[in-house]
Amino acid sequence: MATPRPRIRAVPLRPLLVFLLVPLIYSVSRLHPLSPEKGVCLPPPTAPKRPDHLVLGPAAGQGRHDRLQCHGLTALNNIGISSDGNYSGEHISFVTVFTTYGSIPDGDGKVPSDTVTVGNHSYSKIERSMAILNTFTNFIKVSMPRSNVIILTDPDSKFSVNQGSATLLPIEGNYSRGNLMLQRIKSYIAFLEQKLVEFDRVEGFNHFVLTDSDIAVVDDLGHIFKKYPHCHLALTFRNNKGQPLNSGFVAIRGTRDGITKAVEFFKQVLEAYSLKYMKASRMLGDQLALAWVVKSHLPSALRKFPKHEAFTGEVNGASVLFLPCGVYNWTPPEGAGQFHGMPLDVKVVHFKGSRKRLMLEAWNFYNSTSKLSDMMCLILRSGRTKYDF
Repeated sequence: MATPRPRIRAVPLRPLLVFLLVPLIYSVSRLHPLSPEKGVCLPPPTAPKRPDHLVLGPAAGQGRHDRLQCHGLTALNNIGISSDGNYSGEHISFVTVFTTYGSIPDGDGKVPSDTVTVGNHSYSKIERSMAILNTFTNFIKVSMPRSNVIILTDPDSKFSVNQGSATLLPIEGNYSRGNLMLQRIKSYIAFLEQKLVEFDRVEGFNHFVLTDSDIAVVDDLGHIFKKYPHCHLALTFRNNKGQPLNSGFVAIRGTRDGITKAVEFFKQVLEAYSLKYMKASRMLGDQLALAWVVKSHLPSALRKFPKHEAFTGEVNGASVLFLPCGVYNWTPPEGAGQFHGMPLDVKVVHFKGSRKRLMLEAWNFYNSTSKLSDMMCLILRSGRTKYDF
């Protein structure tokens, strides 16, 4: 009798096809997110809200003998202001470019509410800028009380400063947001050329430090000119291939030769900016132009930037001193690559970008405690966060 052949069951195709198509549908859906309804666009994801108060984190550099050591907000070693016995005796004028921009009305013609509270004070957008400027001058009065502050500004700007704290010097130009960095170079040139005209009429001379207004000077800077008597100007560098020089701090020797060399240097930077970097981000063009001029005349400087040690070199006939940002243009750690703590010899703290609130908070802290080293612990522990301001 013949053995019966086994029956072969047919496998339904529909479940198999579904099983095979699921990964394909999933992968395509990642490229094209499904909307709730056809033709309805999903709103873009919202950025996380930045905190409106200080957020304390760990203090970098703990255990290193050459870095600020903190226990909470108490400094375990001293940092900052020199004693009168160590005062350099050099006369320095701090020069910054500053203007204000009004709030833009919305579609209903109303000015949007943009009030921000720091400590016991509330600030509108313009008031925030003024608070930063006033804090800038306050720090200088504490750390270098014999210095003065000069503010280069648009003649149409409508703001005033406390009498005795600073001098306003209007200089014609285009101070619009998109043109501000280019205009700053032009304003520096106009200011320095004016100083050359006045040079023989004034007894003695002042050195000049051209800075952003969001810095805090925390120690005497006159030692730059004493320790390096032959330099015409000084720039600050960092180990950053794209932007190795920061334009927020330039020191100029106040002799006729020093001012003349500085004018020639800035004219080269202005030319490089105008020819090569007009399409760069509005806060980037001057730094790219600055780096291009230095690289063109002193390519060996690039090899020295990673060492974080001061050095001098000649750039188109000018003796240029290169100072490490870690001391003369130190930025709180958030996004700056400086995660090894705060050097004990830091002279200038730069609250650039999202750190503006921290600048005001730091001044409030110092104003209530008079303890500069403790204030530096506050800065060190709060600097990693991007703040709403």
